[in-house]
Amino acid sequence: MTLTPAHWSADALAGIAAQADARLPILTAADVVPILPGHDLWDMWPIAYADGRTAFLAGRSWWFFLATPRFDDPETRHDAARIRLTSHGADGWRDHGVTFPDGFTPGSREWSGSAVLGEDDATLTLYFTASGRRDGPHTFEQRLFETTGRFMLDGEHARLEGWSTPVESVAADGHHYIVANQAEPENGGIKGFRDPGYFRDPADGTDYLLFTGSAGWVNQPRDGVIGVARRERGRWMLRPPLIDALGVNSELERPHIILRDGRYYCFWSTQAKRFAPGIGAPTGLYAMVAERMAGPWRPVNGTGLVAANPAEEPTQAYCWWVTGEGQVISFVDYWGLEGRDAAADPVLRRARFGGTAAPWFRLDFAGDRVTIAQG
Repeated sequence: MTLTPAHWSADALAGIAAQADARLPILTAADVVPILPGHDLWDMWPIAYADGRTAFLAGRSWWFFLATPRFDDPETRHDAARIRLTSHGADGWRDHGVTFPDGFTPGSREWSGSAVLGEDDATLTLYFTASGRRDGPHTFEQRLFETTGRFMLDGEHARLEGWSTPVESVAADGHHYIVANQAEPENGGIKGFRDPGYFRDPADGTDYLLFTGSAGWVNQPRDGVIGVARRERGRWMLRPPLIDALGVNSELERPHIILRDGRYYCFWSTQAKRFAPGIGAPTGLYAMVAERMAGPWRPVNGTGLVAANPAEEPTQAYCWWVTGEGQVISFVDYWGLEGRDAAADPVLRRARFGGTAAPWFRLDFAGDRVTIAQG
């Protein structure tokens, strides 16, 4: 299979102004319910089977979140992130503790990924990002790793055990994808090689890893791509990007694919500040659709936009994840700002960072049209 990147263009994004139905409701204090008091939790992904079904065990769905204790400035959380296991059921969210023992993973902190449960409901493979290097200097290096362990349930109590030594899934080649090893951010952002998202193509059973990447064949600030690796003879092999936003956007984050009615929907999140000057697109959930993995991929709704923060609260939520069942979850980011700018105000950031799961919503799928379900 030959992959030619689908270009996400500024022309497509121009149609967003007409998508009033893509705006989410304004969050209120009642929506900001901590999962674990004293901690911030953000980017999340479900335990799911290889075919994309969410694993519901003991009457609950099971989720990994990035987490830290509540720091004075929530922006520092990225430098100490650990992966925690949680679950969601009729009584809401529960925390089940850290995923890995101290010092187990090869990075100085753990960033986002995906999780695949075997049909035995016990064998669990976790794909994750190792950022920096354990015991090394602070950097924004990103590498993709995987480990397999056991997911064990005792009633509604869970434990994770028997993790294999983490192995690097695949490394950036410097050609299709920049080697993301910056010591400091550039232009307010970082290059990407992170967020491994597993997908099995039912057409032929081939396994893929999607990831947030930066194009390696250009030198420009808006170089975001959705990268892909394919498993061949037991090894992950890099392929050209699935989607590029060259000249348009620098970060297409947390990419993942779900299937619906024979179509492939590739979702990602991005922030308004990552678009090129002059593009007035909001922070939100975006997607492209195709009839097969090889494409051609085209923006859903003509623009790519599926769901966005309301104009009145443009930073209230982030990191949307669409389950195989079409349910959507995100985390509460900077909410209730009422027009205030938290960029240079850590006290305001602390007061208004949610650090918990945002309310769920559901999507309606109709071919190339994907919309927020009503009611």
